[in-house]
Amino acid sequence: EVDLEERLRELDLKSDSDIPDVPPPTDSTPEILKRALSGLSARWKNWWIRGILSLAMISGFFLIIYLGSFMLMLLVLSIQVKCYHEIITIGYRVYHSYDLPWFRSLSWYFLLCVNYFFYGETIADYFATFVQRREQLQFLIRYHRFISFALYLTGFCMFVLSLVKKHYRLQFYMFAWTHVTLLITVTQSHLVIQNLFEGMIWFLVPISSVICNDITAYIFGFFFGRTPLIKLSPKKTWEGFIGGFFSTVVFGFIFSYFLAQHQYFVCPVEYSSETNRFVTECEPSELFQMKKYSVPPLLQAVLGWETVNMYPFQMHSFALSTFASLIGPFGGFFASGFKRAFKIKDFADTIPGHGGIMDRFDCQYLMATFVHVYITSFIRGPNPSKLLKQLLILQPEQQLSVYKTLKSHLVEKGILQPSLRG
Repeated sequence: EVDLEERLRELDLKSDSDIPDVPPPTDSTPEILKRALSGLSARWKNWWIRGILSLAMISGFFLIIYLGSFMLMLLVLSIQVKCYHEIITIGYRVYHSYDLPWFRSLSWYFLLCVNYFFYGETIADYFATFVQRREQLQFLIRYHRFISFALYLTGFCMFVLSLVKKHYRLQFYMFAWTHVTLLITVTQSHLVIQNLFEGMIWFLVPISSVICNDITAYIFGFFFGRTPLIKLSPKKTWEGFIGGFFSTVVFGFIFSYFLAQHQYFVCPVEYSSETNRFVTECEPSELFQMKKYSVPPLLQAVLGWETVNMYPFQMHSFALSTFASLIGPFGGFFASGFKRAFKIKDFADTIPGHGGIMDRFDCQYLMATFVHVYITSFIRGPNPSKLLKQLLILQPEQQLSVYKTLKSHLVEKGILQPSLRG
């Protein structure tokens, strides 16, 4: 037992000091900004750089929203790949001296495999009519999971063949690193796209709430912050946390009101096989139809209103905004702990004043999971149009069997007219 404990200590017990330092990111601030802000202190210089770049990113985001759902999906995919690259690169830089064989190639190969699986599932669910018209795609969809498993199994065998004596433990560590990174980035981005298909409002309100909370918490913390919030992020303060919460709730409520008025934002995103494009046209559900609500007696004395007109979705926006401002920041705290573990300031230097893409989207992934769970738990019901698409894929004899079963069920319930029972 003593020998076993000693061996475990030799093999596994390493302190953080054994982790080599990652080279610090270079300053990617454009020269024109450096010259314009040269007379300011470091604190205010960072304020203006973050502010200018934030406005630029928000403007670009609105442009992509205008271009439509497909461009938003491409944006999500691009962000996913970049976040994956930033996390994997940290592992590669830290352990570069070991010169592990095939590590980078296998990392990208597994990313390809996992994306092939998830996006194939999405195509099978939402593009069934399109797939039905093309025989070559029917084969890929029918055996999609088998093909996905075969691709992953190939990567698994390549990893086993790449194992090198004296580096076994490190190689298995990096194998786990790759898979956890896939879980964080690919799975969550897939959920973001699933939320988008439910209606653009389920994509925009959560993402905008996290952005609003990030910005307002920074502003409140910058001007009023005095009380440290958490040791993992020394710059985070209670003043910023509380100010961000109230600002985000108000923003979410108002933003939801404007979005709920337009079919473009509230209708589920569906693919039209006739026009070969995504469409967002529908009769808005009850969530997006104005209703009259009674104001609680306690608030009636303050507001002077007995009733108020609002969209039901605005109440759901309160839940989304609350999560974005109270729980969402823990995604950022988690990322801060990760960066501290590897002695780095940012994941990368992609965005001046902000760090890497992962530095800006660490809270978004946690938010995406919550929204997906929220929709499936409290919002989503049976989707007749999606079910009909799946029925159209069946063979004629299978469709006839479904028809007979459904007809028999409706007759038993007395829903069909007597004239239709024959």
